[in-house]
Amino acid sequence: MSGHSKWHNIQKTKGAADAKRSAAFTKIAKEIIVAVKQGGSGDPNHNSRLATVIAKAKAANMPNDNIKRTIDKALGAGNTDNYESVTYEGYGPCGVAVIVEALTNNRQRTAPEVRHYFDKYGGNLGAQGCVSWSFDRKGVIVINNEDEDLDEEIVMMDALEAGAEDFEADGPVFEVTTDPDAFSDVLAALEGKGYTFVGAEVEMVPQNYIKLATDDDVKMMEKLLGMLEDNEDVQNVWHNWEQE
Repeated sequence: MSGHSKWHNIQKTKGAADAKRSAAFTKIAKEIIVAVKQGGSGDPNHNSRLATVIAKAKAANMPNDNIKRTIDKALGAGNTDNYESVTYEGYGPCGVAVIVEALTNNRQRTAPEVRHYFDKYGGNLGAQGCVSWSFDRKGVIVINNEDEDLDEEIVMMDALEAGAEDFEADGPVFEVTTDPDAFSDVLAALEGKGYTFVGAEVEMVPQNYIKLATDDDVKMMEKLLGMLEDNEDVQNVWHNWEQE
């Protein structure tokens, strides 16, 4: 089916974060706490946001015990963790569009740090909405086919029957795209078929991509993404850099 492959970009920009598993789990735990508090329930069947975050946690191989413990913590009367969702938008080198999603308990700390990263590495922080118009919010489920033992036609039919919008084979993975509201249902259906996932979350998917022509620009972009992803308040970084 048609559609630009996004997994090539995702695997490169997330590889470093995945290696830092403890830090990744800490960020997901923060998302779970916010989802429980905002949704008013620790039951994913009655809290769609929590269901989405749990899917992301499982795809990141976060142990079920960790997930349950975090939900219990969020439900505890003594829990005082209060995080605010903040989104920053800006441009990296050569006008690469960048969206930064953060959960913070101190905007006065997070905003200057994010602005500093953009300024230092050849970009600039922009106004709200300056780049988000060029992204679409989509559920993205990446099915593992590293052993190449899955039949592409069967996986595609399973995905479409589950309610997926699009399907694409990309080397060692199959990428399934969904409407954000259908994400949890599609993921559950594919889990029921026995598939394993490399990634599963609701993402900001670029409508177009930009290539960087020089090594200097590439290095600056890599440093910008690295600094953003290493920041403890930053949950997700989306961009339209077309990596080779």
